[in-house]
Amino acid sequence: MLKHTLLGAFALLLCFNVSAQDYTKAEDSDPEARRILNQVRQKYEAYTSIEANFSLDIEFPEQPKETQNGTLARSGDKYKVNFGGQEVLSDGSALYLILHGNESVQINELPEPGEDTGLLSPQALFNFYDNGQFIYSLIDTQTEGRRVVHIIEFKPTDRSSEYAKLRMIVARDGKEIIRVKAFAKDGSRYTFKINSMDSNKRFASGYFTFSESKYPGYYVEDLRE
Repeated sequence: MLKHTLLGAFALLLCFNVSAQDYTKAEDSDPEARRILNQVRQKYEAYTSIEANFSLDIEFPEQPKETQNGTLARSGDKYKVNFGGQEVLSDGSALYLILHGNESVQINELPEPGEDTGLLSPQALFNFYDNGQFIYSLIDTQTEGRRVVHIIEFKPTDRSSEYAKLRMIVARDGKEIIRVKAFAKDGSRYTFKINSMDSNKRFASGYFTFSESKYPGYYVEDLRE
């Protein structure tokens, strides 16, 4: 359930009209799209820390749109995500899943590099396309409001994926991610928007540290070996 709540709902890590060319593997991705994505990643990785407010629009066929809000913070290899009544916290040595609904905490080993945990994290947002499971292309550059944006479209190399495609909107001049939209094959849509971001912020001591005293009455389960 946790995976589907945080990643399935976040869902942004993803009809087949990328271009006239039929891409079949990640290596066939559009070089221009790769260049833009590398610029975006280099910009975010250059920050010593970031803090972002984001929203997620969830749309199911014939149902009203639902919007959830959250926050994401990173400093070095530490990060904290608050979203949907849940927290994901990494202090650089362990991963903590804090479930407020049932007042419980799960402590896990840190994932191996490139491992898909199914959890929302800075790496999932900024580096998801590096796992070789997507092919992507720059499909358009257009004006949106007062800024020019690039539209990069992704599709999963696995045709059995539950998602048909993913679109990322990137500010041309600032090389910033504006939003990412996932299109599921069942007709549902998920739009992740970065509403504001602060970079190189100094966080209070202990901000990324887990303490049981912050969660009185919560059941803590340590799943580390």
